[in-house]
Amino acid sequence: MLDHTGIVVTDLKAARRFYDAIAEALGLQTADNGPDAFLFGKSREEPIPYLWIGTLIPSYWVEGSRPGINQMHVAFRADSKAMVQAFYDAALKAGGRDNGGPGPREGAVGYYGAFVLDPDGNNIEAAYRGPDAEET
Repeated sequence: MLDHTGIVVTDLKAARRFYDAIAEALGLQTADNGPDAFLFGKSREEPIPYLWIGTLIPSYWVEGSRPGINQMHVAFRADSKAMVQAFYDAALKAGGRDNGGPGPREGAVGYYGAFVLDPDGNNIEAAYRGPDAEET
């Protein structure tokens, strides 16, 4: 059901030490995701779902967010681009607010998603990954 979620931390080295330790204890892995983040998940062979952990300010945060009191981000897996569109339409109809309409996402190969803010400002996403994801 989940594709990914993420948290922002204030000290990446301390977070990495902690998540490396619990990954080993749980039979999971961490992997570098650039100089400002890493991923926590099953393995390179089975990379999704994952938890993104980093110090970068996410594009979906609303003004005033900061580590420790930020809004949550949850991405749900979708089976198609049509399902992403249906998610987006239903969310807006049910009181959600647009935070990035359906479409391919820059920097992510084979990825198509949509973002909405729930009534409390949490960023909720539907994510499709497939061979036609980057086609418009």
